[in-house]
Amino acid sequence: MVFPLITDPHFYAVAIPAVLLLGISKSGFGAGFGSLAVPLMALAVTVPQAAAILMPLLLLMDLLGLAAFRRDFDRALLKFLIPFGLLGTVIGTLLFRALSAHTVAGIVGVFTLLFLAQRVLFPPKPDDPLPSRGIGAALTTVSGFTSFIAHAGGPPINAYVIPLRLSPVVFTATMAYFFFVVNLSKWIPYAWLGLIDLRTLATSLALMPFAPLGVWVGIRIARRIDATWFYRFVYLGMLLTGLKLVYDGFVAA
Repeated sequence: MVFPLITDPHFYAVAIPAVLLLGISKSGFGAGFGSLAVPLMALAVTVPQAAAILMPLLLLMDLLGLAAFRRDFDRALLKFLIPFGLLGTVIGTLLFRALSAHTVAGIVGVFTLLFLAQRVLFPPKPDDPLPSRGIGAALTTVSGFTSFIAHAGGPPINAYVIPLRLSPVVFTATMAYFFFVVNLSKWIPYAWLGLIDLRTLATSLALMPFAPLGVWVGIRIARRIDATWFYRFVYLGMLLTGLKLVYDGFVAA
């Protein structure tokens, strides 16, 4: 039996860098860059196809991330985040057919850039109050929703978690566990919506070797980088992601 994988070289020219970026992002270093994966792959395939192809790769990356950071996560924070993230995936399932992925991308991009503008124009001070639980619940729900639609859950939840001033390793570990649960919850809805088939699975298998490579590179850097530089790279990732998502949502659509 021959698997009907995608054979177009143009697809792999954008898919391989997308998978590497996603792997680096899953390690915590450059968090935000991972949201560029679907927009990049959408240069060669449809957004739903890109999202479906990435599902098995996300599972492998999540498992690698859990193994690398299994003792460093913030348990109390995860107990708060996960229920709202799952609520977001339920909303994403219900609205998937009604909302254009380009519209969602544009909205996520706008909020990402607004968050960055707020951080640059009004930089946080050590005595600033932490964001409220209500804001955290709303942003985490949005994260689950945008993760379901276009694997772009990083920017919304970063807007809540970054101001909590976690260490780079704790930030990375907590996000790894959060997205493992959220991504695992997407499998049944994706199958129910008809997004997963032999072609997407075969293409995922062809891209699989690049997933651990990206995670490995990111983990090596995340455990060695100074916290100040770590968050600078996070902000850079969110800036590029926000610009790309706004372009995809309101210019290229």
